[in-house]
Amino acid sequence: MRKCSVWKWMLCMVLILSLMISPWIVTPSTALAAAIGVNDNGSTVVVNTGAGLVYTINKSNGDMTSCKLNGTELIGTKASHINSGLGSADVTWNQSPSGATVLITVSTDTLIHYYASRYGENIIYMATYISEEPEIGCLRYIFRGNGNVLTNVPTESNIVGGTGLEGGPDVFYFSNGETASKYYGNEQAKDLTIKGCTGDGVGVFMAYGNRETGIGGPFYRDIQFQSGTDTEIYNVMNHAIGATEDFRMGLYGPYAYVFTDGSTPGIPDFSWMSALNLEGYVSSRGAVAIVGLSGMDPNFEYTYVFSNSTAQYWATASSTGYAKCTDMKPGTYTMTVYKGELSVYTTSVDVTANKTTILNTQTIDGDPSTTSTIWRIGEWDGTPLEFLNGSNIALMHPSDVRNSSWGPVTYAVGSDSASSFPAAQFRAANSPTTITFEMTATQAASAHTINIGITTAYNNGRPSVTINGTTLTLKSASAQPSSRTLTVGTYRGNNTTFSWSIPASYFVTGTNTITITPISGNSDLSTYLSAAFAYDCVELVE
Repeated sequence: MRKCSVWKWMLCMVLILSLMISPWIVTPSTALAAAIGVNDNGSTVVVNTGAGLVYTINKSNGDMTSCKLNGTELIGTKASHINSGLGSADVTWNQSPSGATVLITVSTDTLIHYYASRYGENIIYMATYISEEPEIGCLRYIFRGNGNVLTNVPTESNIVGGTGLEGGPDVFYFSNGETASKYYGNEQAKDLTIKGCTGDGVGVFMAYGNRETGIGGPFYRDIQFQSGTDTEIYNVMNHAIGATEDFRMGLYGPYAYVFTDGSTPGIPDFSWMSALNLEGYVSSRGAVAIVGLSGMDPNFEYTYVFSNSTAQYWATASSTGYAKCTDMKPGTYTMTVYKGELSVYTTSVDVTANKTTILNTQTIDGDPSTTSTIWRIGEWDGTPLEFLNGSNIALMHPSDVRNSSWGPVTYAVGSDSASSFPAAQFRAANSPTTITFEMTATQAASAHTINIGITTAYNNGRPSVTINGTTLTLKSASAQPSSRTLTVGTYRGNNTTFSWSIPASYFVTGTNTITITPISGNSDLSTYLSAAFAYDCVELVE
């Protein structure tokens, strides 16, 4: 009995001591809990973030061949990749000393693509560096998702059941007369934050990140989604479609794919990536603050845009014109002030690292709306949005049955609204556009100027103008994107104004008639791939 009691006492003491020290005992499994899982079998690198996300990178080319969230495969029939796949690449990886993060580097002679992840996050962070424009004419990452899983996609880019239109594989026509394309329903660059596609209990979202190395400025649109056999979620960083400037070289991003239960996540914190030694990463940055802007029209939003050969930035002006643009690479920039989407002022500004450059109140000196007119159709805002079908250009093909008839239109100044004037003029679809207007004897006795502002053109289209039967001097084509525009969801190009001085002898007292028709020395390919342009504004100056 005495021995048994001693052993019981000793056992109790051991149990008590083990309970007291157990909070400080670290088992091997606990010690590794904060380490991200990486398995390199020679042909693939498999990353397990420890939060449900497991993805596989092919070591021969850098493609993502599998991506699972809580066991559900999210990759579709094709691998996900930068551009259309690199074919071959050098793939390496390393973990941080703590093991909590991993960086996979995919390299070719002219491109480096990065995959990065942190323990406990269902996020694949990315960045891409280029030293030469890709041969395919764009820089993009495509997540080719499982169309049977990611079923909720934007209607405008859902091409399931459609047939090819325009002889190409990217604009689709349906039996009900509607159209869809990866080019439709996309946001402007200034509005790109985070957006994705979802399914039953799952979501894949693109956090677009830094657009500083892209092209086109804040109003540029490009592909975000396409749903066919696969559900494709894009980050298009540079593209020849609708391009108004040359590719910028350097680091694109960081950006990220974020995986959820279907709920929309917040924008990830990219700041930790500054320690990854990414090629082209710039840490020391500056800012510009503008005190105010004189000459603003309260009916419009104003945007400051900064650009040079290596970077672009923008900031929205307050009602007084104040704005601050931060996190800018050091250098000299052209600062352009946009009223809506029309340039109305430019100047030069220097950005210095770790410093804010202060600009005193700037005065707008290039707003054509200040000119006195006999009549004006539309607003000088750099867009055709107020015109007939203008708001549909970014959403559908011009042939879509949801558009109102494009015309030809006869527009009576003083009685018709801007919404009945065509947003775009196609030589083979809705020409001519006819404008009728009244003039007093005094007005008809003087020379006047007609201005036609356009936002973009296709196939060297420019306006030919006839007044009361007399054709005015033909103009040269404007500098515009060499690609399609109006049929692939964008009215953005190089805003251009065509002007003609009209002698008094061309006018009559009473009713006058102007006709406008696109001209071009190039042949038309089809009804809507004919010489064309989009209108900004038409006016007759006093």
